[in-house]
Amino acid sequence: MYKRKKKFWAKHWDFITLDTLAALLALAIAIYIRYDSLIIGDVYFPHKAVYANLFTMIIFISILNASLRDPYTGIVHRNKYQEFLAVVIHSFVNLCGVLIFLYAFRYSSFISRAVIFTWAPLMVLIMFTFRILFKRLIRYRKLEDVNKSSMLVIADSGTVKHCLGQLANNPYVEYKVVGCAVIDKNWVGKKIQGVPVVGDCDSVFEYIRTHVVDEVFIDGKNRYSEELLAERLADLGCSVHISLIHTDHLLKNRAIEYYGDYITMTTSMHIATNRESFAKRTVDIIGSLVGLILCAIAFIFLAPIIKIQAPGPVFFSQTRVGKNGRKFKFYKFRSMYVDAEERKKELMDQNEMNGLMFKMENDPRIFPAGHFIRKYSIDELPQFWNVLIGDMSLVGTRPPTENEYEQYDLHHKARLAGRPGLTGLWQVSGRSNITDFEDVVALDTEYIRNWSLGLDINILFRTVAVVFKGSGSK
Repeated sequence: MYKRKKKFWAKHWDFITLDTLAALLALAIAIYIRYDSLIIGDVYFPHKAVYANLFTMIIFISILNASLRDPYTGIVHRNKYQEFLAVVIHSFVNLCGVLIFLYAFRYSSFISRAVIFTWAPLMVLIMFTFRILFKRLIRYRKLEDVNKSSMLVIADSGTVKHCLGQLANNPYVEYKVVGCAVIDKNWVGKKIQGVPVVGDCDSVFEYIRTHVVDEVFIDGKNRYSEELLAERLADLGCSVHISLIHTDHLLKNRAIEYYGDYITMTTSMHIATNRESFAKRTVDIIGSLVGLILCAIAFIFLAPIIKIQAPGPVFFSQTRVGKNGRKFKFYKFRSMYVDAEERKKELMDQNEMNGLMFKMENDPRIFPAGHFIRKYSIDELPQFWNVLIGDMSLVGTRPPTENEYEQYDLHHKARLAGRPGLTGLWQVSGRSNITDFEDVVALDTEYIRNWSLGLDINILFRTVAVVFKGSGSK
C-alpha cells in the first residue's frame, strides 16, 4: 500500500505543535515581564479569565493558520534566511488572528498592549529557534536513513546514469535508492553513481522477492512494456513510479508525482491519501494505548498461571516478517510449552493448512490454560506494543514467520504490501475454517486493494464479536 507524500498540512503535526508551543511560551514570558507574575497560582492576577481564554485561542489560531495556509511546504530545504521570513509571516498571521479575536469578543480593553507588543517579537524569536533546532534533528535522521522507504530503480543502459543522478544523491528525501536494475545489459555487481546494480531483466524479480523493496522507479523507452512491468510489480505489493509526460494506457490507482526532474505516474495496489494514512495511524496509537492497559491487567492474572502450568517466560517473542519483507520482533503471551518450536517439526505431517502456514486441531504443544488464552485471543494482547511503535497496525495482514516467508512464491509477497495487523479480513472471515494458504493470500490482497478507514472499523467490530464468541483461533 502506498501513502501519497504531498499536500497535506497535518503531516507536519510536529512543526504545528512546536509553533503552537512557541506562541504559548512567548505569551507566558510576555505576561511575566509585564506583571512579574503568571496567571496560574496568582489569585489577584488582573483579568485572569481573559488571559486564560487568550491561551486557548492561540492554540486554535495556530492550527487554523497551518491548515489554511499550508506554511510548511519545503520547510526542511529552507535556509535560515528563508526560514526567518517564513516565521515572521507565520507570526504576523497569528498576531492578526489574536487581534481579531480580542476585537470580536471586546477583550481589547482588558489586555495590556505591552503584553501584545512583547509577545509578537518573542514569538518570532522562539519559533525561529525551535524550527532551526528541530530541522537539524530531522536532517540528521534523514541522513541516517531512519524510516526511509527502500527504492529500486529500473532503467536501460542509456538512461540509468542520469536517472540515478536525479534520485540517489539527495539525502533529504523520504526514500533511499538501495539498488538498480539495468534491463538491457548484464551489469550485475557494478556500481553506477554509487548505487549497486542488483539485477537485469531476468533476475530483478528474484531480487524483489528476497529483499526489502517498497518502491520501484521505472525509466525506459517503451511505454507499453513499462506499464506491463508496472502492473506486475504493483501486483507484488510494490509502489511503482513511471517517468512520463503522457500515457495512452492509464493504470488504475494512479497519481502524478515529481522525482527529481521527472514527472511520474505512480501506481500501487491501493493509494491512500495522507489524510487516510494520518487517520489510520491515529486510530492505531489510541487503540494500542487502550490495548496495553488491557494487556497489563491480563498479565496480573496470566503470569502465575503460565509459570505454574508451563515453567518459562511469560511472553513469547519471535522474529516475524512485516511490510515488504521488513523483520521485527513479535510478542505474545505464551500459550505453548517452551519447546513448541522444536516439536513443530515432528507435527508437520499433521498440518491442516495447504501451503505455507501451520495449523492443527488439538495441538499437543499447547498447555491446558493455553487453549483458553488462544480461544479468546488473549495471547495477542502484547502485540499492542508492536502497534504503538509502528511495526504493526490494528488491522492488516498477519505477519509470517521467517521460515514461511523464505518459502513464498513471488505472488505471495503481495500480502505484505501494507503494515501487518493485529487482526484482519482473514481473521473475521472464518479463519479457523480456512485451510488453503492461497485463500489467505486472496483475502489479504482483497483487503489491501479495497482498504478504507470504514473497512478497518468494520473489521475491528467484527473482531470483537469473533473474540467474545471464542472463535478467534484454534
